[in-house]
Amino acid sequence: MSHQPAVATKMSREMDKPLISLHLVDSDTSLAKVPDEAPKVGILGSGDFARSLATRLVSSGFKVVVGSRNPKRTAGLFPSAAQVTFQEEAVNSPEIIFVAVFREHYSSLCSLSDQLTGKILVDVSNPTEQEHLQHRESNAEYLASLFPTCTVVKAFNVISAWTLQAGPRDGNRQVPICSDQPEAKRAVSEMAIAMGFMPVDMGSLASAREMEAMPLRLLPAWKVPTLLALGLFICFYAYNFVRDVLQPYVQESKNKFFKLPVSVVNTTLPCVAYVLLSLVYLPGVLAATLQLRRGTKYHRFPDWLDHWLQHRKQIGLLSFFCAALHALYSFCLPLRRSHRYDLVNLAVKQVLANKSHLWVEEEVWRMEIYLSLGVLALGTLSLLAVTSLPSIANSLNWREFSFVQSSLGFVALVLSTLHTLTYGWTRAFEESRYKFYLPPTFTLTLLVPCVVILAKALFLLPCISRRLARIRRGWERDGAIKFMLPTDNALAEKTSHV
Repeated sequence: MSHQPAVATKMSREMDKPLISLHLVDSDTSLAKVPDEAPKVGILGSGDFARSLATRLVSSGFKVVVGSRNPKRTAGLFPSAAQVTFQEEAVNSPEIIFVAVFREHYSSLCSLSDQLTGKILVDVSNPTEQEHLQHRESNAEYLASLFPTCTVVKAFNVISAWTLQAGPRDGNRQVPICSDQPEAKRAVSEMAIAMGFMPVDMGSLASAREMEAMPLRLLPAWKVPTLLALGLFICFYAYNFVRDVLQPYVQESKNKFFKLPVSVVNTTLPCVAYVLLSLVYLPGVLAATLQLRRGTKYHRFPDWLDHWLQHRKQIGLLSFFCAALHALYSFCLPLRRSHRYDLVNLAVKQVLANKSHLWVEEEVWRMEIYLSLGVLALGTLSLLAVTSLPSIANSLNWREFSFVQSSLGFVALVLSTLHTLTYGWTRAFEESRYKFYLPPTFTLTLLVPCVVILAKALFLLPCISRRLARIRRGWERDGAIKFMLPTDNALAEKTSHV
């Protein structure tokens, strides 16, 4: 197959540069020729999304006809198997036509209304935030009002051009679809499956406005966890500032404000990471306590607890992020100029005091164990973070995923607790550590994790664990139906909790 000339490189205007590499398009022999009996699909538009859509459709076995206002200029940007022609010719034969133009250009298609009668129009557009607030009706509903003789389907608006180009394995596979005609939805759903995506029925065309709002949301599930992490960071940072910077300045007239960028931050990050990790497992403890108290699993949790349970993944990833930053900051501590001055001052004091040996066996062992536990905790958190990725989680069955996220997650919490206790050692009982009568920061961080660990230990007692397992299998204290667990403990452990 002969390669097409690189038309895009000859164009002077930046808007004509394609998103998809022509070398990528033409080097794939599967895009060179499509069988004549393949279903024909039309595309109105020649932008980045239209090019990516044409490439994905051709590679999925469809015959593609692209309608453009200037086919000679844009033909070289599409796969050689796609036919690029004028809009009037592109809408003649296909029954399904993708409308890949912006809302303000819909009116320019009104001249094609007679040719589009009875056809399925797939609207893939998305409004800007300002347009979404300005218009009460969705783009798809507006398109349907312009073409009342057509069936409009809203689909593929949450899929990026890059996902279409690289394939569904490198992006989100779900494609929400809505329309007032079930047959049209089914036709577009079958096409989405053929392209390697997973269609999700969103109902009637009235859902199009909600679908168009999806790409406008910026990490909606991360808002509350991020605010929580930020609030904890501000509180712990202020607390450490008072203890490590303000107290020496007020009581000892020592200027230690140089600690603000690195030292105070490095003292704050592990506190935030540790508390966030404990907050991942605290709602599970509260949920189990409620189920034991109610004697059933069929009563709904309070809304605050339900939302808390749903945000555990984000809270855990933020905990890992803070722990990783803490490790990086700790590596940077010896590089500070202030640290070098402290070493020189210590050496001078040692010489003046005629001390040739400063080895303290207890401190050496404490630091060795402290660092080792910290590395193990960070490694376990890294494993939890990796397995939370969809590509990794999808390769695990439910028992494997539950073991990593639940069992290993609790191990990470225990290791972090031991890491903190080793850091504290006997410092919590030294009077000099209570600056401004404030306890050391690590003693505050131990409160929530210790409660979680003690509660988990109580749930392991046979009298409580068996009752909780029976409740989660459908047993009710005051209900008519009661389920008994198998007498074999090994078999009981293998049963899944619903």
